Parts: sequence; C-alpha cells; structure tokens
Amino acid sequence: MRNRAPEIVICFVVVCSIAIIYLVTQVLHWLVGDDEPIPDSFKASWLFTLALNVLGYATILLPGAIIFKYVKASKYLDRAVPGCFPALVRTCFTGTEKDILIGSELPSSSSTVRTLRQEALLLMFCFIGLQGSYLTWGLLQEKVMTQEYSNSQGQTGHFKDSQFLVFVNRILAFALSGVYIISTRQPRHSMPLYKYIYCSFSNIMSSWCQYEALKFVSFPTQVLAKASKIIPVMIMGKIVSREKYEFYEYVTAGFISLGMAMFLFGSSDNDKETVTTFSGVILLGAYMVFDSFTSNWQSALFKQYSMSSVQMMCGVNLFSCIFTATSLAQQSGFVHSLQFMSKFPMFTIDCMLLSISSAAGQLFIFYTIANFGPVVFVIIMTIRQGLAILLSCLIYQHSITFLGVLGVIVIFAAVFLRIYCNQRIKAHKRRLQNAAATKI
Repeated sequence: MRNRAPEIVICFVVVCSIAIIYLVTQVLHWLVGDDEPIPDSFKASWLFTLALNVLGYATILLPGAIIFKYVKASKYLDRAVPGCFPALVRTCFTGTEKDILIGSELPSSSSTVRTLRQEALLLMFCFIGLQGSYLTWGLLQEKVMTQEYSNSQGQTGHFKDSQFLVFVNRILAFALSGVYIISTRQPRHSMPLYKYIYCSFSNIMSSWCQYEALKFVSFPTQVLAKASKIIPVMIMGKIVSREKYEFYEYVTAGFISLGMAMFLFGSSDNDKETVTTFSGVILLGAYMVFDSFTSNWQSALFKQYSMSSVQMMCGVNLFSCIFTATSLAQQSGFVHSLQFMSKFPMFTIDCMLLSISSAAGQLFIFYTIANFGPVVFVIIMTIRQGLAILLSCLIYQHSITFLGVLGVIVIFAAVFLRIYCNQRIKAHKRRLQNAAATKI
C-alpha cells in the first residue's frame, strides 16, 4: 500500500482539480450571465476577457504544478515499480533517455543532390505555399475580427471571441503534426512534456493578443509591428539564452523602430479604419513580448534536446488545445461560437479556411527551413509582410500617408540589410575557419 500512496495522492489531486474546474465553470457562468452585477462596459473590455482566459488556464496549470512539486519532493519515480502510471508521470516530468533514436538516423533533405531546375521549382513551391497560406490567413484574420457578417434572413453580427479562433487554428495544426509524426520516422522524444507548457502558454497569449489587437488597430499596423519584433526578440534572447549581438543588429533594430514610428504617425484614420488606441498599443506590445519568448524558449529546447520541428509543433499545439478548450468550456465559448456558426454560414467557411491556412503555413515553414535554411525563409516571410500590407490596403481600403509609406520602406530596408550583414559575417567566419584548417 505504501508504494501506491503517491499514486493515490496524484489521483486525488486530479479529482480535486476536476471539481475545482467545475466550480470555476459555474462561477464564470454566473459572471458572464445576464443577471450579474458586473457592468456591461467592463464585461466587453479585453481586460475582463483576458482575466477569464487566464483563470481558465490556471485551473490546468496549478494542479499540474502541485503534482510536479509532489513528484519531486516524494521521489516517487525513484521508488516506483514498473508500470503505465509511473511511465506516464516520467514522460510528463522527467523525460526519457536522450541518446535513443526510433529506427535509423533520419534522412537529411540536404543529402539529396538536385539540379538547378529542381532547386528553382522547389523554391517556387515553397514561396507560393508560404505566400498563399499566410496571405490567406492574414486577410481572413482581419475579416473575421473586423468585418460584419450577415445571413439570408437579414441578421448581422460581429464575432468577438478571439480565443475560439486560437483553438480552431491549434486543433488542426496538432492533428496534422500528429499524423505526420505517426507516418514518418522521428527521433525518440526525450524531453519532459511539461517544458512545452511555457512556450504553449506564451504562444496562446501572443495569438490571442494578435487577434484582439485587430479590434483597436488596423491590420497594416499589426503587420508592421510583427516586422518590428526583432527588438523584443533581442531583449528576450539576452534574458532567456544570454545571447550576444553584433553592432549591425542594434543599428538595424534602431532603424526598424524609426520606421515603425514613422508609419504610426503617418497612418491617417478614416471612418472605415479602426483607430489606433492605447489598448491596441498595449496588446501589440504584449504580442511581441510573448512571441519573442516563444521563439527563444523553443530555440533553447532545440539546443538542449534532440527533436524534430514537427515534434515541437505537435507538443506546443497539444497543450494549446488543452488550455484553450478548458477555458472555452468554462466560459461557454464553444456554445456561443457554434451558435454564431449556425447563424452565419460564411463565418464557418472562414474559420475552416483560417485553420487550414494556419496549419499549412506551419508545415511550409518547417519544409522551407529544412530545404533552404532560415535566411531564405526570413526573406520569403518579409516579402509576405509587404504583400499583406498592400492587399489589406487594397481590399479593406486603409489609407496611408507619404510618411507612413516611407516608414514601411525604412522597416523592410532595415530587415533586408540585417539579412545581408548576417550572411556577410557568416561567410567571413567560414573563410577564417577554412584558412585556419588549411594551415593545420
């Protein structure tokens, strides 16, 4: 009985967590109901929605943290007998051996010799795939969050639940990555599953802030903010990974900041365009902080553990689905969103296309980087940002002054200058290494 005591404690915590989640769900239903004492103006604010979302995530995070602390303190895994339960706990909290591969070594795409024509066709395929998926995703993102839907009965409505869109995107991405992992040979997964939680939470928050910001800022402003996230990425890199940066990186980051300021001051708002507000600036800033942490944390995990990009995609999206599904269920988000879907069929189509384009875009990211490296990928995505701004201005009639256009040019020029300088420095280091090897 003594050997089973830790398992009983863990199961007890899980049962209590389910009960707490149920109680929190009932409280949230009371808060967002029709007879609650909370003012409608505050209920409609993004701060209230954010608080509800975080409370939903906490009902998963807190029990998990308690179990993690208990497993460590009780040294359960050191004393546990072999079985499914200890294996599950070990997979979640300590991981498995790092030096074992499933099958033989994974084939590398770079080992295949391609002709110039094949290389050009493959590059064109990656370019069209990335542009098509992410341009579609960006335009649908703006449409879903800013445009009014109508049906054949003459009813109209705006969709407001950003978290449901995050869930829709993540569930298909998880399914696709899971199918890919099952059908292909992958390195053995050695990392504890709980380490995905950090970047999963930040990924959810960055996506939610991105959708929510469209209620306050125009889509071109959001795209330019994404292009400017190099600065918070550098800051987060110093905090998370102790990265060191070259002088040109600081210079280009300064030019990007200047271009962003020019664009913001040069954007002329009209009746058809969402006015840039203080809330929008806060949400964009939060998006860049969370997104910067996600990329740096994932980079640190790649360096520490042997895993494929698709395994990372699957693990992050798994926890993202768990978090968002729990929070949506607690707030009756599924019910409201499905009712909106049934009332406006065009919204259902947009959601499906949004999810497909997001998941396909992630797969194209991994495929492009595997075949052509990160530099080509960054160039393609930078071009995509420029095209996204152009299409958004044409389709949704955003107006930008000459100062704003100049700001866009400064930002993209700085991004391409950064790529150029980075390649020159890498080529110089390779020449020095080859020269040193020749002397030896």
